[in-house]
This record gives sequence, C-alpha cells and structure tokens, in this order.
Amino acid sequence: MTSATVATRVERDSMGEMQVPEEAYYGASTQRAVLNFAISELRFPHSFIRALALIKVGAARVNKQFGDVDGKIADAIEQAALEVASGKFNSHFPLDIFQTGSGTSTNMNVNEVIANRAIELLGGQRGDRSLVHPNDHVNFGMSSNDSVPTAIHVATMLEIKERLLPALALLRDSFHKKSEEFWPVIKTGRTHLQDATPIRLGQEFRGYEGIMDRSIERITVALHRLSEVALGGTAVGTGINSRPQYASKVLSELSKETGLELRESENHFQAQSTLDEVVFASGALRTLAVSLMKIANDVRWLGSGPRAGFGEITLPEVQPGSSIMPGKVNPVIAESVCMVCVQVLGNDTSVAIAGQAGNFELNVMMPVAAFNIIQSTQLLAVSCENFSKRCIDGLKATGKGPEMVEQGLALCTALVPEIGYDKAATIAKKAAASGRTIREVAQETTSLSSDQLGRILDPSKMTEPDIQG
Repeated sequence: MTSATVATRVERDSMGEMQVPEEAYYGASTQRAVLNFAISELRFPHSFIRALALIKVGAARVNKQFGDVDGKIADAIEQAALEVASGKFNSHFPLDIFQTGSGTSTNMNVNEVIANRAIELLGGQRGDRSLVHPNDHVNFGMSSNDSVPTAIHVATMLEIKERLLPALALLRDSFHKKSEEFWPVIKTGRTHLQDATPIRLGQEFRGYEGIMDRSIERITVALHRLSEVALGGTAVGTGINSRPQYASKVLSELSKETGLELRESENHFQAQSTLDEVVFASGALRTLAVSLMKIANDVRWLGSGPRAGFGEITLPEVQPGSSIMPGKVNPVIAESVCMVCVQVLGNDTSVAIAGQAGNFELNVMMPVAAFNIIQSTQLLAVSCENFSKRCIDGLKATGKGPEMVEQGLALCTALVPEIGYDKAATIAKKAAASGRTIREVAQETTSLSSDQLGRILDPSKMTEPDIQG
C-alpha cells in the first residue's frame, strides 16, 4: 500500500455498497455526497453540527420514552450525539455547503456518525446497521426537511445568545464609559461633512451607545422569532411518521440542553416552505452591520491625521501602519470592523435570495442560508468584542476639537433668536471671507455687548439648549 492509498471499509445504504475511509465515522450516504459535491472549501461550522446533534439527543430520549427505539440503543445514540455536539468528531463532517438544498446530505452525515459511534458504544463494528441504523433509529420521527431548518434556527440562536449579545453589551458599555469620559470635551459638530453647531464629544459617543442599545433590542426580537421551529412537520409539514407529541417533547429536551426557549411552529407548512424568520434575523444583523460601519468610519475620521486630519481623538497604536512610511499608524481595528460589515451585508443578500427558494413545500437553499447567517453572527460577535477591547477602550480625546470651536462659523446659529436669520448669515459670510471669528464680526456689526455675546456664544450652552438663559 502506497502513502497515497487510503484504507477503506465497505458501508451500505439504500443505493448499495460504498467504499468509505476506514477511520471515518460516516457511512455510505455521506461518502456519496463527498463525491457528488466537491465544490468548495466551505463547510458547516461546528455550531450547526452541534445544533443538529442536540436535536438527535432530544429525539433519542423521546423515542425511548415512547418505546419507538429500544432503550439500550436510544441510550447509546444519546451518548454518541452528545459527543458529536461537544466537537469530538468534527473532522468527520467533510461535506460541502453547496449540496442538496434540503441539507439532507449533512443530516445523514450526522445520522451516520452518531449511529457508528453508538454501534461502538454497544460493542459492535462500525457499519453494522442491524445494531444501530442511521435512519430507523437516529433519525426516527423526523425528516431532514424539519430537522435541518430547526438546526438553522437553533444554531443561530445559540450564536446570538452565547456570543453576539454579550459582545454587543461589551461594546455598548465601552461607548458609555467613553461618553462619560468625553463629556467635558466640546467640539464642532459636523453635518454634510461641514462645520455645524457645537457638540460634546461625549454626546457623539452617547449616540453610539444608543445605536448599540437598539441593535440589542432588534436582535433580541429576532432571537424570539427564531424560537418557533419546524420540527414536527417531517416531510411536507403533515407530520407523517411522527407522533403528535413528538416535536413538543423533543423541543422540551432540546431547550434543557441549550437554555433556549424553543416551541413547535403552529403552522408547519410555512415553517418548512420558507426561511422567513432566518431572513428576518439576517436583516437585524444587516442593520447592525450598517450601524457598525457608520461608527467605525466616524472613529477613523475623528482620529485622522495626526496633523493633516481632524485629529480630535487618538486611537490605540496596535501595529505599524506602513511598510514604507516610518512611524505611520493606521486605524486598522476600525478598518477590520468595516470589512466584517461588508461581508455581513453580502451574506444577508445571499440569505435573502436563498429565502426566495421555497418551492411549494420546501426551501431548497437551506445549507447556504445556514452558512451565511451563522457566519454573520460569528463575525459580528468577534468584531464587536475586538472593536471594544482593541480600539474604543483606548481612545483618547485631544485638544484639537475644543481649539476649533471658536473658529466655527455655525456659531452664528445662536445669534438667530437675537438678530434674525439673514443678519446672522451675513455675519457668517463676513467671518468666512475675512478669516475672523463670528464673535469678532458680531462685535463690530451688532449692538450686542461683549457680555451678551459671551452669553449667547457660549459653546457649552449650545450643546444643552434647555439651560440657555
């Protein structure tokens, strides 16, 4: 045997015999899919395999309760499925994302790995379908058509609950701390990238905090919407070959394992023929990505320079910025955030298009939808945490913002209640043309005293108009 030769064993499925790698825990159906779908390097993440395996855990327990699967077999399936969920057999899930649109190939991959591991636990040899059968035992009471969409929901929910929401809370808290720290810093506001009335740097960061609060709210709504799942509909939504209480009992077990509040869909025909809740959740992630890109670009602009840009904040120096310009430091963390947001926006488009592929009783783009929404959730979680720790927490305010406030032409806005819009505009134009300040021109062209101008043109009062005298 040469080094290029892989030892194999014979496995069987309903189509006949297949040569399967000797060390593989998967069987013939998976091997067929390996050969059929050699398309890309993209694979289901562990979170999806974990979710599907945990569904099998719940099924094994319920099938044992009903007496539909022998108790010893069910116990072995449960143990094997828990091992799969733990990641122990991750290398035995080789299938491409671009496969059968129902995800049946990966469902069978999970069924076969669990079955072969259960066979081992019972003292048998892998491939002995008479001892533990991937369809008759592991998959009993369900179909790929209801288990795969359920796994998409569960995997996404777990990523949101365990990773994304904590990361968003961390980033929100970072913005809150910076808002308080920067509250005394008064600077020139900007609209249309042009000078506007004064604003506190802390107020800008309070805005970012509010964006995160609302992102958390939207994603929490999506989390609730995902909690209604398709399990129980089996092939086309009718529940054929499944007991009436099967799904609710399996979901009860699954909820215990995951800490999620899962419920059976009240309308299985919509649950399997659409991916609407996945599309909805992806939309919430898209909104977060749009918001994050706005914030990351604001941080880049505010820190631009350090001499020829705005330079109102300094960003943590995390790495050299140029291979040719010594001493240059770039806003690389913010740039990383922006690239993640671009990826998420593209993923959302893929999910939306996949959602349109609900032909009659089944959506046939479930794998690509699963891959993209899970990747989006993971990328946003890691990126938010990184943004918080490696950028926002280390921001410092400079004196450049406050130094430019007196030069701001939009200070004339505060004169409008005293002298009217047109006269204030004339002052602004004279100040712009002469290079002088609003205060200096107003002193010459109005009857307002120095004390009055000092009160009216106080930048701190402009940031909180409710306390103007």
